[in-house]
Amino acid sequence: MKRKWLLSSVSGLALIVAAGCGDNLEDAAENENERNENDAANEGENEESYVDGDGELVVYSARNETFVQALLDKFEADTGIEVNALHGAEPLQLEEEAGNVQADVFISNDLGGLEYLNQQGLLRSHDSENVDTIDEQFRAEDNEWVALSTRARGFIYNKDMIDEDDVPSSMEDLFDEEWADVENGYAITRGGNGGMIGNVSALRYEWGDDRTEEWIHSIEENAAGIFEGHSDIRRAVGAGEHAFGLVNNYYYHQQLEEPDDNNVGFVYPDQEEDEMGAIANAAGFGLVNDGPNSENADIFFEWVLEEENQLEFVGESLEVPINTDLEPPYEEAVPFDELHVQDMPLRELGNYFEDTRELIEDAGLDLELR
Repeated sequence: MKRKWLLSSVSGLALIVAAGCGDNLEDAAENENERNENDAANEGENEESYVDGDGELVVYSARNETFVQALLDKFEADTGIEVNALHGAEPLQLEEEAGNVQADVFISNDLGGLEYLNQQGLLRSHDSENVDTIDEQFRAEDNEWVALSTRARGFIYNKDMIDEDDVPSSMEDLFDEEWADVENGYAITRGGNGGMIGNVSALRYEWGDDRTEEWIHSIEENAAGIFEGHSDIRRAVGAGEHAFGLVNNYYYHQQLEEPDDNNVGFVYPDQEEDEMGAIANAAGFGLVNDGPNSENADIFFEWVLEEENQLEFVGESLEVPINTDLEPPYEEAVPFDELHVQDMPLRELGNYFEDTRELIEDAGLDLELR
Protein backbone atom coordinates (compact mmCIF):
# COMPACT_ATOMS: atom_id res chain seq x y z
CA MET A 1 0.00 0.00 0.00
CA LYS A 2 1.40 3.42 -0.94
CA ARG A 3 -0.03 5.15 2.10
CA LYS A 4 -2.15 3.88 4.96
CA TRP A 5 -4.02 5.85 7.55
CA LEU A 6 -5.28 5.37 11.07
CA LEU A 7 -7.02 7.84 13.35
CA SER A 8 -4.92 9.62 15.95
CA SER A 9 -7.52 11.82 17.59
CA VAL A 10 -10.90 13.29 16.74
CA SER A 11 -12.11 16.65 17.96
CA GLY A 12 -14.96 17.19 15.51
CA LEU A 13 -15.28 18.20 11.90
CA ALA A 14 -14.60 21.75 10.81
CA LEU A 15 -16.79 23.29 8.15
CA ILE A 16 -14.98 26.01 6.27
CA VAL A 17 -17.13 28.27 4.17
CA ALA A 18 -15.38 30.62 1.81
CA ALA A 19 -17.22 33.52 0.30
CA GLY A 20 -15.86 36.23 -1.92
CA CYS A 21 -17.22 39.56 -3.03
CA GLY A 22 -16.45 41.36 -6.25
CA ASP A 23 -17.52 44.44 -8.10
CA ASN A 24 -18.22 42.51 -11.29
CA LEU A 25 -21.63 40.99 -10.57
CA GLU A 26 -22.02 39.91 -14.17
CA ASP A 27 -18.96 37.63 -13.94
CA ALA A 28 -20.26 36.18 -10.71
CA ALA A 29 -23.62 35.46 -12.31
CA GLU A 30 -21.94 33.78 -15.27
CA ASN A 31 -19.89 31.61 -12.94
CA GLU A 32 -23.00 30.64 -11.03
CA ASN A 33 -24.80 29.73 -14.27
CA GLU A 34 -21.83 27.62 -15.33
CA ARG A 35 -21.85 25.80 -12.00
CA ASN A 36 -25.56 25.13 -12.30
CA GLU A 37 -25.10 23.76 -15.82
CA ASN A 38 -22.31 21.45 -14.61
CA ASP A 39 -24.46 20.27 -11.70
CA ALA A 40 -27.32 19.57 -14.05
CA ALA A 41 -25.01 17.62 -16.37
CA ASN A 42 -23.71 15.56 -13.46
CA GLU A 43 -27.24 14.86 -12.30
CA GLY A 44 -28.03 13.71 -15.80
CA GLU A 45 -25.10 11.31 -15.73
CA ASN A 46 -26.26 9.90 -12.40
CA GLU A 47 -29.77 9.45 -13.74
CA GLU A 48 -28.45 7.61 -16.78
CA SER A 49 -26.37 5.33 -14.58
CA TYR A 50 -28.69 4.60 -11.71
CA VAL A 51 -32.17 6.05 -11.60
CA ASP A 52 -33.41 3.54 -14.18
CA GLY A 53 -32.86 0.79 -11.61
CA ASP A 54 -35.91 -0.98 -10.23
CA GLY A 55 -36.80 -4.01 -8.16
CA GLU A 56 -35.08 -4.75 -4.87
CA LEU A 57 -31.74 -5.57 -3.28
CA VAL A 58 -31.48 -7.84 -0.25
CA VAL A 59 -28.58 -6.95 2.02
CA TYR A 60 -27.40 -9.05 4.94
CA SER A 61 -25.19 -7.05 7.29
CA ALA A 62 -23.07 -8.08 10.26
CA ARG A 63 -21.98 -4.46 10.66
CA ASN A 64 -23.58 -2.13 13.19
CA GLU A 65 -26.89 -0.86 11.81
CA THR A 66 -25.92 2.70 12.78
CA PHE A 67 -23.00 2.53 10.36
CA VAL A 68 -24.88 0.84 7.50
CA GLN A 69 -28.39 2.21 7.20
CA ALA A 70 -27.44 5.68 5.88
CA LEU A 71 -25.40 4.01 3.12
CA LEU A 72 -28.35 1.81 2.13
CA ASP A 73 -30.77 4.75 2.25
CA LYS A 74 -28.48 6.70 -0.09
CA PHE A 75 -28.25 3.77 -2.49
CA GLU A 76 -32.03 3.51 -2.56
CA ALA A 77 -32.40 7.25 -3.18
CA ASP A 78 -29.71 7.30 -5.90
CA THR A 79 -30.90 4.23 -7.80
CA GLY A 80 -34.62 3.77 -7.16
CA ILE A 81 -33.85 0.19 -6.08
CA GLU A 82 -35.64 -0.81 -2.88
CA VAL A 83 -33.26 -2.15 -0.23
CA ASN A 84 -34.40 -4.82 2.19
CA ALA A 85 -31.79 -5.14 4.95
CA LEU A 86 -31.28 -7.81 7.56
CA HIS A 87 -29.05 -6.36 10.27
CA GLY A 88 -27.26 -8.58 12.74
CA ALA A 89 -26.71 -11.32 10.15
CA GLU A 90 -23.90 -13.82 10.69
CA PRO A 91 -21.64 -15.23 7.94
CA LEU A 92 -22.75 -18.78 8.71
CA GLN A 93 -26.33 -17.76 7.96
CA LEU A 94 -25.35 -17.55 4.29
CA GLU A 95 -23.90 -21.02 4.52
CA GLU A 96 -27.13 -22.34 6.02
CA GLU A 97 -29.14 -20.75 3.21
CA ALA A 98 -26.88 -21.99 0.42
CA GLY A 99 -29.66 -24.16 -1.01
CA ASN A 100 -32.18 -21.33 -0.83
CA VAL A 101 -30.22 -18.11 -1.33
CA GLN A 102 -31.98 -15.04 0.05
CA ALA A 103 -29.28 -12.34 0.11
CA ASP A 104 -27.65 -10.41 -2.73
CA VAL A 105 -24.96 -8.58 -0.74
CA PHE A 106 -23.20 -9.38 2.52
CA ILE A 107 -21.58 -6.56 4.53
CA SER A 108 -19.12 -7.54 7.25
CA ASN A 109 -16.94 -5.94 9.90
CA ASP A 110 -14.52 -8.87 9.63
CA LEU A 111 -12.54 -9.93 6.57
CA GLY A 112 -12.20 -13.39 8.08
CA GLY A 113 -15.92 -13.96 7.67
CA LEU A 114 -15.89 -12.65 4.10
CA GLU A 115 -12.92 -14.77 3.04
CA TYR A 116 -14.43 -17.83 4.72
CA LEU A 117 -17.62 -17.37 2.68
CA ASN A 118 -15.48 -16.92 -0.42
CA GLN A 119 -13.62 -20.17 0.26
CA GLN A 120 -16.97 -21.96 0.53
CA GLY A 121 -17.96 -20.69 -2.93
CA LEU A 122 -20.73 -18.50 -1.51
CA LEU A 123 -19.47 -15.21 -2.98
CA ARG A 124 -19.03 -14.30 -6.63
CA SER A 125 -16.54 -12.15 -8.48
CA HIS A 126 -17.28 -8.88 -10.21
CA ASP A 127 -14.97 -6.63 -12.17
CA SER A 128 -15.05 -2.86 -11.95
CA GLU A 129 -12.84 -0.01 -13.03
CA ASN A 130 -13.06 1.57 -9.58
CA VAL A 131 -11.97 -1.56 -7.74
CA ASP A 132 -8.37 -0.58 -8.45
CA THR A 133 -8.79 2.27 -5.95
CA ILE A 134 -8.53 -0.42 -3.25
CA ASP A 135 -5.12 -1.98 -2.63
CA GLU A 136 -4.96 -5.68 -3.56
CA GLN A 137 -4.31 -6.77 0.03
CA PHE A 138 -7.78 -5.48 0.90
CA ARG A 139 -9.55 -7.46 -1.86
CA ALA A 140 -10.23 -11.10 -2.58
CA GLU A 141 -8.20 -12.51 -5.43
CA ASP A 142 -11.04 -12.12 -7.95
CA ASN A 143 -12.88 -9.33 -6.14
CA GLU A 144 -15.38 -11.64 -4.47
CA TRP A 145 -15.11 -9.23 -1.54
CA VAL A 146 -13.71 -5.72 -1.20
CA ALA A 147 -12.80 -3.89 2.02
CA LEU A 148 -13.42 -0.16 2.29
CA SER A 149 -12.50 0.88 5.86
CA THR A 150 -9.97 -0.24 8.44
CA ARG A 151 -9.14 -0.10 12.15
CA ALA A 152 -6.85 -1.58 14.83
CA ARG A 153 -7.40 -3.26 18.22
CA GLY A 154 -6.35 -1.78 21.52
CA PHE A 155 -7.33 -0.75 25.04
CA ILE A 156 -9.67 2.11 25.86
CA TYR A 157 -9.15 3.25 29.46
CA ASN A 158 -10.73 5.63 31.96
CA LYS A 159 -8.19 8.34 32.84
CA ASP A 160 -9.83 8.94 36.23
CA MET A 161 -9.29 5.30 37.24
CA ILE A 162 -5.99 4.20 35.76
CA ASP A 163 -2.82 5.81 34.39
CA GLU A 164 -1.71 5.06 30.85
CA ASP A 165 1.47 3.41 32.15
CA ASP A 166 -0.66 0.96 34.12
CA VAL A 167 -2.73 -0.17 31.11
CA PRO A 168 -1.62 -3.41 29.41
CA SER A 169 0.92 -2.70 26.68
CA SER A 170 0.64 -6.13 25.04
CA MET A 171 -1.98 -8.79 24.32
CA GLU A 172 0.25 -11.16 26.26
CA ASP A 173 -0.20 -9.04 29.38
CA LEU A 174 -3.74 -10.40 29.70
CA PHE A 175 -2.34 -13.79 30.65
CA ASP A 176 -1.48 -12.22 34.02
CA GLU A 177 -4.04 -12.61 36.79
CA GLU A 178 -3.09 -9.19 38.20
CA TRP A 179 -5.54 -7.53 35.82
CA ALA A 180 -8.40 -9.18 37.68
CA ASP A 181 -7.41 -7.08 40.71
CA VAL A 182 -7.54 -3.67 38.98
CA GLU A 183 -10.28 -1.43 40.38
CA ASN A 184 -13.52 -2.43 38.62
CA GLY A 185 -11.47 -4.68 36.35
CA TYR A 186 -11.53 -4.79 32.57
CA ALA A 187 -14.11 -5.58 29.90
CA ILE A 188 -14.17 -7.72 26.75
CA THR A 189 -16.84 -8.73 24.23
CA ARG A 190 -18.36 -12.16 24.01
CA GLY A 191 -16.43 -14.55 21.83
CA GLY A 192 -18.96 -14.58 19.00
CA ASN A 193 -18.46 -10.88 18.33
CA GLY A 194 -16.85 -10.36 14.90
CA GLY A 195 -14.08 -8.19 16.32
CA MET A 196 -13.21 -10.79 18.92
CA ILE A 197 -13.23 -13.59 16.32
CA GLY A 198 -10.75 -11.58 14.23
CA ASN A 199 -8.66 -10.86 17.33
CA VAL A 200 -8.45 -14.55 18.27
CA SER A 201 -7.74 -15.57 14.67
CA ALA A 202 -4.82 -13.13 14.56
CA LEU A 203 -3.45 -14.61 17.79
CA ARG A 204 -3.74 -18.12 16.37
CA TYR A 205 -1.70 -16.97 13.37
CA GLU A 206 0.91 -15.46 15.71
CA TRP A 207 1.01 -17.93 18.60
CA GLY A 208 -0.60 -21.17 17.46
CA ASP A 209 -3.73 -22.80 18.88
CA ASP A 210 -2.52 -24.02 22.28
CA ARG A 211 -1.23 -20.67 23.51
CA THR A 212 -4.25 -18.86 22.06
CA GLU A 213 -6.62 -21.20 23.87
CA GLU A 214 -4.79 -20.42 27.13
CA TRP A 215 -5.29 -16.70 26.40
CA ILE A 216 -9.03 -17.20 25.86
CA HIS A 217 -9.34 -19.01 29.18
CA SER A 218 -7.35 -16.24 30.89
CA ILE A 219 -9.52 -13.39 29.68
CA GLU A 220 -12.71 -15.35 30.34
CA GLU A 221 -11.65 -15.95 33.93
CA ASN A 222 -10.10 -12.55 34.70
CA ALA A 223 -12.37 -10.09 32.86
CA ALA A 224 -14.80 -8.27 35.13
CA GLY A 225 -17.26 -7.67 32.30
CA ILE A 226 -18.19 -9.64 29.17
CA PHE A 227 -20.41 -7.58 26.87
CA GLU A 228 -22.40 -8.18 23.71
CA GLY A 229 -20.67 -5.42 21.76
CA HIS A 230 -17.88 -2.85 21.81
CA SER A 231 -20.24 0.11 22.18
CA ASP A 232 -21.27 -1.34 25.53
CA ILE A 233 -17.61 -1.51 26.55
CA ARG A 234 -16.67 2.03 25.60
CA ARG A 235 -19.70 3.41 27.46
CA ALA A 236 -18.95 1.29 30.53
CA VAL A 237 -15.31 2.41 30.57
CA GLY A 238 -16.31 6.04 30.05
CA ALA A 239 -18.76 5.81 32.96
CA GLY A 240 -16.14 4.25 35.25
CA GLU A 241 -17.83 0.86 35.45
CA HIS A 242 -14.57 -0.71 34.26
CA ALA A 243 -11.01 0.63 34.21
CA PHE A 244 -10.27 -0.42 30.63
CA GLY A 245 -11.58 -2.58 27.81
CA LEU A 246 -10.44 -4.30 24.64
CA VAL A 247 -12.03 -2.64 21.58
CA ASN A 248 -11.40 -1.44 18.04
CA ASN A 249 -9.75 1.98 18.04
CA TYR A 250 -12.72 3.83 16.55
CA TYR A 251 -14.81 3.14 19.67
CA TYR A 252 -12.33 5.29 21.57
CA HIS A 253 -12.95 8.14 19.15
CA GLN A 254 -16.70 7.65 19.49
CA GLN A 255 -16.43 7.95 23.27
CA LEU A 256 -14.43 11.16 22.91
CA GLU A 257 -17.41 12.68 21.10
CA GLU A 258 -19.83 11.89 23.93
CA PRO A 259 -20.95 14.97 25.90
CA ASP A 260 -20.17 13.18 29.19
CA ASP A 261 -17.99 10.29 30.34
CA ASN A 262 -15.39 11.18 27.72
CA ASN A 263 -12.22 11.36 29.84
CA VAL A 264 -10.75 8.32 28.14
CA GLY A 265 -7.46 7.36 26.51
CA PHE A 266 -6.30 4.60 24.20
CA VAL A 267 -3.28 2.31 24.11
CA TYR A 268 -2.19 0.46 20.96
CA PRO A 269 -0.61 -2.78 22.21
CA ASP A 270 2.56 -4.56 21.10
CA GLN A 271 4.30 -1.50 19.71
CA GLU A 272 7.88 -2.50 20.57
CA GLU A 273 10.06 -3.61 17.68
CA ASP A 274 10.24 -7.22 18.87
CA GLU A 275 6.48 -7.45 19.50
CA MET A 276 3.83 -8.57 17.03
CA GLY A 277 2.20 -5.17 16.49
CA ALA A 278 -1.41 -4.07 16.82
CA ILE A 279 -4.03 -6.41 15.37
CA ALA A 280 -5.75 -4.85 12.36
CA ASN A 281 -8.94 -5.73 10.52
CA ALA A 282 -11.26 -4.12 8.00
CA ALA A 283 -14.90 -3.82 6.99
CA GLY A 284 -16.16 -4.61 3.50
CA PHE A 285 -18.75 -6.30 1.35
CA GLY A 286 -19.18 -9.19 -1.05
CA LEU A 287 -21.72 -10.22 -3.68
CA VAL A 288 -23.58 -13.40 -2.79
CA ASN A 289 -23.40 -16.21 -5.35
CA ASP A 290 -26.78 -16.97 -6.98
CA GLY A 291 -28.45 -14.04 -5.20
CA PRO A 292 -32.03 -13.40 -6.36
CA ASN A 293 -31.27 -9.87 -7.61
CA SER A 294 -27.86 -10.24 -9.18
CA GLU A 295 -28.19 -7.31 -11.59
CA ASN A 296 -29.00 -4.95 -8.75
CA ALA A 297 -26.11 -6.39 -6.74
CA ASP A 298 -23.80 -5.52 -9.65
CA ILE A 299 -25.18 -1.99 -9.58
CA PHE A 300 -24.46 -1.81 -5.84
CA PHE A 301 -20.87 -2.95 -6.45
CA GLU A 302 -20.30 -0.18 -8.99
CA TRP A 303 -22.13 2.41 -6.90
CA VAL A 304 -20.40 1.78 -3.58
CA LEU A 305 -16.95 2.06 -5.19
CA GLU A 306 -17.61 5.64 -6.25
CA GLU A 307 -15.50 7.87 -4.02
CA GLU A 308 -18.38 9.66 -2.32
CA ASN A 309 -19.97 6.32 -1.50
CA GLN A 310 -16.74 4.83 -0.21
CA LEU A 311 -16.79 7.69 2.29
CA GLU A 312 -20.46 7.00 2.98
CA PHE A 313 -19.50 3.40 3.79
CA VAL A 314 -17.08 4.74 6.41
CA GLY A 315 -19.91 6.99 7.60
CA GLU A 316 -20.03 7.76 11.30
CA SER A 317 -17.97 4.73 12.31
CA LEU A 318 -14.75 6.77 12.69
CA GLU A 319 -12.87 4.08 10.83
CA VAL A 320 -10.47 5.16 8.08
CA PRO A 321 -10.96 4.82 4.30
CA ILE A 322 -8.69 2.24 2.69
CA ASN A 323 -8.65 4.19 -0.58
CA THR A 324 -5.45 6.23 -0.22
CA ASP A 325 -6.80 8.98 -2.48
CA LEU A 326 -9.46 9.77 0.12
CA GLU A 327 -8.62 11.85 3.14
CA PRO A 328 -10.13 10.51 6.36
CA PRO A 329 -13.34 12.50 6.96
CA TYR A 330 -12.03 13.63 10.35
CA GLU A 331 -9.94 16.53 11.45
CA GLU A 332 -6.68 14.77 12.35
CA ALA A 333 -4.96 11.59 11.21
CA VAL A 334 -1.48 10.09 11.26
CA PRO A 335 0.18 7.79 8.72
CA PHE A 336 -0.64 4.15 9.42
CA ASP A 337 3.01 3.26 8.96
CA GLU A 338 3.82 5.13 12.17
CA LEU A 339 1.89 2.38 13.95
CA HIS A 340 3.50 -1.03 14.37
CA VAL A 341 0.89 -3.43 12.92
CA GLN A 342 0.91 -7.22 12.91
CA ASP A 343 2.57 -8.60 9.80
CA MET A 344 -0.30 -10.79 8.63
CA PRO A 345 -2.11 -10.73 5.26
CA LEU A 346 -5.73 -10.02 6.20
CA ARG A 347 -6.92 -12.73 3.79
CA GLU A 348 -5.37 -15.19 6.26
CA LEU A 349 -8.24 -14.48 8.65
CA GLY A 350 -10.48 -16.57 6.42
CA ASN A 351 -8.31 -19.63 6.95
CA TYR A 352 -8.88 -19.41 10.71
CA PHE A 353 -12.51 -18.24 10.83
CA GLU A 354 -14.41 -21.52 11.29
CA ASP A 355 -11.92 -23.14 13.67
CA THR A 356 -11.68 -19.92 15.68
CA ARG A 357 -15.40 -20.00 16.36
CA GLU A 358 -15.09 -23.59 17.53
CA LEU A 359 -12.10 -22.74 19.73
CA ILE A 360 -14.02 -19.88 21.34
CA GLU A 361 -17.15 -21.99 21.86
CA ASP A 362 -15.15 -24.86 23.36
CA ALA A 363 -13.58 -22.41 25.80
CA GLY A 364 -17.03 -21.16 26.78
CA LEU A 365 -16.31 -17.48 26.01
CA ASP A 366 -19.32 -17.21 23.69
CA LEU A 367 -21.78 -18.55 26.25
CA GLU A 368 -21.59 -15.95 29.01
CA LEU A 369 -22.29 -12.25 29.45
CA ARG A 370 -21.51 -10.53 32.73
